[in-house]
Amino acid sequence: MSTEHETTQDDHRATIAEVMRDTRIAILTYTDGEGRLVSTPMGTQDFEDPSTVWFITEADSDKVAAITADPRVNVAYSSDKGWVSLSGTATLNTDKAKLEELWDPSASMFMKGGPEDPNSALLEVTGDSAQLWESPGSVGFLVAMAKSFLGKEDPAKDEDAPIVEL
Repeated sequence: MSTEHETTQDDHRATIAEVMRDTRIAILTYTDGEGRLVSTPMGTQDFEDPSTVWFITEADSDKVAAITADPRVNVAYSSDKGWVSLSGTATLNTDKAKLEELWDPSASMFMKGGPEDPNSALLEVTGDSAQLWESPGSVGFLVAMAKSFLGKEDPAKDEDAPIVEL
């Protein structure tokens, strides 16, 4: 029998997965060699579960060099359902069978070579946790905003977003 907490965590995890699937382009943030945070748009190719996300990349990129030195990353997703902040680690994966499985026509628009190119690779992100902010819907959001502007309610605070361990 599941507890209320487990059900809530499962519900949040399902919503997290839905937001991730609905997001065409995610934002990957990593730390460069100078210690600066750098964000770049990336197309999520697939994820088996919210805890494993795949991106197609070029192995010789500055991004991969920085991630090899410091694998801690964050991936941000946004859809009509809400927003997800996925925290975890990234590794370069050169599995050509997996690359061919995930390759699609959109990858060819951003890559110099195809899946057979030795420089084409995968960035595998293993999530540790995800934070979810659910969208209240356009009418609910406008009502909440109006109440906030009129001083009748405090705006939602960041700590209201649940953190889901993956």
